[in-house]
Amino acid sequence: MSTRITHWIDGAPVTGTSGRTQPVYNPATGLQTGEVDLASTTEVNAAVASAKAAAAQWRQASLSTRSGVLFAFRELLHDNLDELAKIVTAEHGKVLSDAHGELARALENVEFACGVPHLMKGGFSEQASTGVDVYSIRQPLGVVAGITPFNFPAMVPLWMCANAIATGNAFVLKPSEKDPSASLFIAGLWKKAGLPDGVFTVIQGDKEAVDALLTHPDIAAVSFVGSTPIARYIYETGTAAGKRVQALGGAKNHMVVLPDADIDLAADSAVNAAYGAAGERCMAISIAVAVGDAGDKLVDAIAARLPKLTVGDGTDPDTQMGPLITREHRDKVRGYIDTGAAEGATVVVDGRETDVPADGFFLGCTLLDNVTADMTVYTDEIFGPVLGVVRVETYNEAVELINSNQFANGTAIFTRDGGAARRFQFDVQVGMVGINVPIPVPVAYYSFGGWKASLFGDTHMYGPEGINFYTRGKVVTSKWPDPATSTIDLGFPRTR
Repeated sequence: MSTRITHWIDGAPVTGTSGRTQPVYNPATGLQTGEVDLASTTEVNAAVASAKAAAAQWRQASLSTRSGVLFAFRELLHDNLDELAKIVTAEHGKVLSDAHGELARALENVEFACGVPHLMKGGFSEQASTGVDVYSIRQPLGVVAGITPFNFPAMVPLWMCANAIATGNAFVLKPSEKDPSASLFIAGLWKKAGLPDGVFTVIQGDKEAVDALLTHPDIAAVSFVGSTPIARYIYETGTAAGKRVQALGGAKNHMVVLPDADIDLAADSAVNAAYGAAGERCMAISIAVAVGDAGDKLVDAIAARLPKLTVGDGTDPDTQMGPLITREHRDKVRGYIDTGAAEGATVVVDGRETDVPADGFFLGCTLLDNVTADMTVYTDEIFGPVLGVVRVETYNEAVELINSNQFANGTAIFTRDGGAARRFQFDVQVGMVGINVPIPVPVAYYSFGGWKASLFGDTHMYGPEGINFYTRGKVVTSKWPDPATSTIDLGFPRTR
């Protein structure tokens, strides 16, 4: 039975009126489970008008009122993690443990936003000049929008909306049309938490809705996570319309393994980081850089682990890797394996030949050795369960490889040498660095974001930079009449 997936406007589900819809599938079965509405520009305009009216009221809410709503939302989110994880798995396909991991990181961000009374504090300078005080405050922008990807349908929206709402804005979410149901579940939790209607809005849609948000005069800022070509488009279109934009793009994350590394630790980490969520993560490791004689040991260790991974329906507790998001994307990733083999990479483990369920959008884990920097499987973001191994002789070659890449989202080094690790974090030109940690996603009280083609704009997401992104600084300089010259009886002598 196919479910109609609607918008959420003014605190309630709203059926689309554009006449356009798109099917939603369960990637594990290949069967259609839903039909999502696709908003027209007219529908976007109506939703933004509602959000604008709500923002005018919400910005006047006290910090303690906002914090109270955030705490209530946090409790509701915590109490409904199992149900939300099932929704994520049903439409994305990732295994339930991965879905719970996504929600744990989302919960962290909500908890950070609960501290908004502290996060919004300004500064004060008394007597900056004679009788003059100067102080700073931060104020919300108004209506802000988030355009989020399919791979984290709950976490990434909560990266954005928790801070945006806590700081006094109204938030309009345009989730991926591939797995849109999590957004409506989150909207329901905000409603139950006491958030005023219109402060959190969900507009389902495709490019028409995106363009309407990017050019709408009442949208002050746009946050985006997705591929680099789309991130560039979002940034250029949004900023041309006078908006503040943070657009996080693609990645080609490298994991350097030095000869002194614990190979078992490195291999376990590479398998988890490359094949978790079927490789559909912007922080997934897609290239292992084996330095010196680490190559053979690392490749053998990873290859030995892959046949033990169970690929199947994410709802099965024995499954360790689920399907890809769509049939088309599965076929595209398979094509990259074909290309890698044709360009000279050694196919050590071939995911095309893995025994996977016949139904659904499945592909096994692939390990490619002897990858070089001129191969398509190295230059392109594959976004699937494919790990390439590049062999270099020295640490310097490894760093040069990473720093020459157009992407600079995350990277990692595996070594027992503290000096080498410290030098790596100093040398490498990447936004997030892990030392014996393969996926260095920052905790919620730091901020997430890469460099170079992995980020358009100059503000990273969530954490302190997220608070700054959704607010504007204002400095007030004040001077009051000298009490000695006042005509009002102040009840004390008018002497200096």
